Amino acid sequence: MAGHSHWAGIKHKKGRQDKLRSKIFSKISREITVAAKLGSKDPQSNPRLRTAIELAKEANMPKDNINRAINKSEIDKEKNYESLRYEGFGPKNIALIIETLTENKNRTAGSIRTILQKHGGNLGNSGSTTHYFNNCGVIQFAKQNISDEEALELAVNAGSNDCVTFENYHEIITKKDDFYKVKNTIIKSVKNLIYSGIEWRPNNFIDIPKEESTDFDNMLEQLHENDDIQKVFHNCKPA
Repeated sequence: MAGHSHWAGIKHKKGRQDKLRSKIFSKISREITVAAKLGSKDPQSNPRLRTAIELAKEANMPKDNINRAINKSEIDKEKNYESLRYEGFGPKNIALIIETLTENKNRTAGSIRTILQKHGGNLGNSGSTTHYFNNCGVIQFAKQNISDEEALELAVNAGSNDCVTFENYHEIITKKDDFYKVKNTIIKSVKNLIYSGIEWRPNNFIDIPKEESTDFDNMLEQLHENDDIQKVFHNCKPA
């Protein structure tokens, strides 16, 4: 969703904040473990691990949890996780891209297919929905002490595609391949980022009336509760 980070865009029902927080920590921990297993355990020489740790800090994950996830890469050597992307459609023909980390792709695919079908959607083939999205890098930082003009100049000099200013923060959009290069340039001038990551941003949105959004919200909630699913992107405009 434009103007919102992936984690901030997750909807949840009142009273389920703690459960949501636990799920987010679990998913980020898995990403840290896999990143540490596939590369160096030094985040400075492992961009994927560095990004995962930064995401953990943005989510206020305790340092002990982060270290435990890194150390787990030595313990879970027999588990080989794959980064897999699934595409499909939800209710009202809303396009979905679902990113997963799983050691059992048959289980993951079956679970996703069941959830989508339960809500009037279906699991598609590779390439069935990616053309509805732009795969890009997203960098967000607070407006405090950085004017709109300064943010735009910073974005241009870093080689980004776009810079948009919202009420409380600036958002820079980059090409996927330029994400780390642009981010490394930005953090030389911006101390604390609000969020950074590679996302699938929709080219156009589908509007759903608020009174018809319950089924879609329930589907999203079930997807986010699945431990194998890391991120869910869609082209539904928030009501």
